Amino acid sequence: MGRPSRRVRTLLMTLGVLAVLGMAFTMFAGFWTDWLWYRSVDYSSVFTTTLWTKIGLFFVFGLLMALAVGFNIWLAHRLRPPLSAMSMEQQNLDRYRMGIAPYKKWLLFGITALVGLIAGASASGQWRTWLMWVNGVPFGQKDPQFKLDVSFYAFDLPWYRFLLGFGFAAAILSVIAAALTHYLYGGLRVTSPGARATAAATGHLSVLIGIFVALKAVAYWLDRYGLAVKSSDFRATDNWTGLRYVDANAYLPAKTILFCIAVICALLFFATIWRRTWQLPVIGFGLMVLSAILIGGLYPAIVQKFQVQPNEQAKEAPYVEKNLEATRKAYGIDGTKVTDYTGTSTTEDKTKLRDDVDSTASIRIMDPNVVSPTFQQLQQIRNYYAFPNNLDVDRYAKDGKDQDTVIGLRELNLAGIPKKNWINNHFRYTHGFGVVAAEGTSADAQGRPNFTESDLPSEGDLGTYEQRIYYGEKTDTYSIVGGPQKEIDYSDDNGEKTTSYKGDSGVNLSNPVNRAAYAVAFGEPQILYSGAIGDGSRILYNRTPKERVEAVAPWLTIDGDAYPAVVDGRIQWIVDAYTTTNGYPYSSRTTLGDTTADSLTATNDNRAVVAQQNQVNYIRNSVKATVDAYTGKVKLFQWDTQDPVLKTWMKAFPNTVEPKSDISKSLMDHMRYPQDLFKVQRELLTRYHVKDATTFLSGSEVWQVPDDPTNRSGSAVPPYYLSMRMPDQKAQAFSLTTTFTPNGRDNLSAFMAVDAEAGTSDYGKIRILKLPTNTTVNGPKQVQSQFNSQEDIAESIRLLRGGDSEVEYGNLLTVPLDGGLLYVEPVYVRGGGLKYPLLRKVLVTYGGQTAFENTLDEALNKIFGADGPATEPPDEGDTTTPPPTSDNPTVQQALQDAQKAFDAGQEALKKNDWEAYGKAQKDLEDALRRAEDAQSEASRAGGSGGGESKPGDSPSGSPSPKPSS
Repeated sequence: MGRPSRRVRTLLMTLGVLAVLGMAFTMFAGFWTDWLWYRSVDYSSVFTTTLWTKIGLFFVFGLLMALAVGFNIWLAHRLRPPLSAMSMEQQNLDRYRMGIAPYKKWLLFGITALVGLIAGASASGQWRTWLMWVNGVPFGQKDPQFKLDVSFYAFDLPWYRFLLGFGFAAAILSVIAAALTHYLYGGLRVTSPGARATAAATGHLSVLIGIFVALKAVAYWLDRYGLAVKSSDFRATDNWTGLRYVDANAYLPAKTILFCIAVICALLFFATIWRRTWQLPVIGFGLMVLSAILIGGLYPAIVQKFQVQPNEQAKEAPYVEKNLEATRKAYGIDGTKVTDYTGTSTTEDKTKLRDDVDSTASIRIMDPNVVSPTFQQLQQIRNYYAFPNNLDVDRYAKDGKDQDTVIGLRELNLAGIPKKNWINNHFRYTHGFGVVAAEGTSADAQGRPNFTESDLPSEGDLGTYEQRIYYGEKTDTYSIVGGPQKEIDYSDDNGEKTTSYKGDSGVNLSNPVNRAAYAVAFGEPQILYSGAIGDGSRILYNRTPKERVEAVAPWLTIDGDAYPAVVDGRIQWIVDAYTTTNGYPYSSRTTLGDTTADSLTATNDNRAVVAQQNQVNYIRNSVKATVDAYTGKVKLFQWDTQDPVLKTWMKAFPNTVEPKSDISKSLMDHMRYPQDLFKVQRELLTRYHVKDATTFLSGSEVWQVPDDPTNRSGSAVPPYYLSMRMPDQKAQAFSLTTTFTPNGRDNLSAFMAVDAEAGTSDYGKIRILKLPTNTTVNGPKQVQSQFNSQEDIAESIRLLRGGDSEVEYGNLLTVPLDGGLLYVEPVYVRGGGLKYPLLRKVLVTYGGQTAFENTLDEALNKIFGADGPATEPPDEGDTTTPPPTSDNPTVQQALQDAQKAFDAGQEALKKNDWEAYGKAQKDLEDALRRAEDAQSEASRAGGSGGGESKPGDSPSGSPSPKPSS
């Protein structure tokens, strides 16, 4: 086509320059926006420390690799023979030598630059390893084999292994580069006559191979210590780490012998500089390989086969005991209190236990994982608000007493805005509004939550607080606030209310460079030129609580469940965070992603743990973090003041974690024991609740976490928060509970609870009630099956499912009571046109007796015979009206009205007419109140009120369906 014209060349050059500038600005935009964000949250030191560490590692190790490879290429070129042999092979190579001769320097620079960039990029990813090594603090605990502090395995050994791997890579690349250079310039020959290598090439390559073998000797020596933290297939379910019998008596001496052989072999290679022959080094290298096979592989296999397997328990017992002790310490379960529990009640008169139920537990019948649609339907108010799929349980004081409360935030839901466009999505609809809370232990007459905080703006027991929610679990997009464009605050009968963000969160967009950077980083050019952005405009992003905490503390593992609390007039998200390592000697490893999975995470990805290290063998809830729902401000509080891993990171990132003493009393009242840590601990305790090696090895006491019987996910039952009193406690405590079943069976083997109330002396104390193995006590799956198989309950469930109604089972709660176990499960119905669940029934079982009643009180009364021994319990299904219980005509009329209302309610229930059912319940309540008032009036007037029945009983003789449980 001919040579391009000057104009075309100028145009192409201009386009090339613009392309380079565009790529450069794109890279700059990512860096600049990250820096602005970290500065906006006052954690710029995290950004700079991480950045400079990565840059330092990149240049140091990139330069070292480039120098190693480049020097050996240069040296091989310098050691080339002056004349190449006259052969067809060398004549062919002459063409290549002549071709690259003008570009030798550039080629050398290009090769070294490429390997340097790759090595530097790989090394920069080891910034965590470097910071932990250079800032590591001692654990104050020593491993039982080598008597070294645990910090050596957690902080030092990973860095030494990285250095060793880098050395191997440098040695191998140098050998390859030097060999190719020697071959190209005639130092190595394949088909030419005469010697295959010159003396210079022999000496050069021998030294490089000697360095590789010397590094292998170092690897053998480090492998000795690595035995204390290496994974083992001792038992597939245990993820065993630490030395076993074969490690201590075969692998450990084998590694020492191989170290000595490798040192001798390396010296033989170095000696080639003078001997100019590879005969001895090759023999030595072959001996090392053979020794590795025989001593490092075959000998341990023989020891395992003929010494360990015939008498495994006796041989492995001392090492199992070390594993038991280390694992229990590493996961914080060494203080677990295991108590034998009969599983059957010792009290013959069950009526005495009725009052004990209320003092033993505040039984929560509002399941936070079921009633979110009810909150949505009754308290959403506007379509652009939404609640999370799983609500949270917290404690709030009412009348001077803490009560379990189900709580959720009315967060922004962009999918529900009337008209979606860029302005509405990012400027007008920017935040949620208000807290909605309900009593966990009761429901109203229609089965709806008893709200303690509701409406828009929210009002109730929580008092005055900042209700706007700019940061929440559902806020996953950016908003631009504070500028000329007003935001929709909320709507009421007088129309829309507008507001403008007054916080100092986010990044200021008044600077044109900032606007351009965010336009590129977010791929949204309108940010650059939109008139909706002006003075005071700020861009908010990274808005979920877990996302913000993970960003400011990238060395923490984040719990899957952040929960909101109203603290000192503000909504604060509370986020639990963990420090972990997989270098705790002898402690068994666990996979966080699998261990923390349950029936909730199976249906909600937002509940999954955000893990920095998925495989760990040490974990501590070392940090409690808060995120302000209005300002987005993140605070990290040191929770575990003894954790050496946290102390190490606090040295690496000073002034980022605030002391525990800075946690206010009002904030402490809402902190709790984290779910993911509890799930990790309960999984370990399925095996490590035993303390003797013999039982552990036999596997006879292995437990399992049962599957959730209330749904079909096939995943583990989640732990439940519940205020309850364990047998050795004097009062109720906010607790996190779970159950265990024997491995492969469904009956109950143990009940576990941890004191979850932060700030108390017993916080974190784990209690396990172990049931006898010679008797069977029903487990959760069997209890659920019992509920579903009873004919009268099954018929009631069938009626509840009539039409297009759906039945949903709530959390199956377990409460230890007088040696037995009380199971309680709320049952919800989505009936008719209602697309949200309402509490309709409560299932209760205790001591082999089951009740399925309208309210919790009724079910407990039926189970424990609350009416007393003098009153014969009515036959089930008996609906005949007994003789009048009073000569007072007013009482008689009221009871007749109550009977009519009760019958009307049952008829409405069969027809799934929930409106009529609610009206009947209200009529029933009014009639019972009139009967009670008339009875009291008659008693005061000295009239005859001689009946034994109570106004709280229905005329049919069975407990009436009270409107509230």
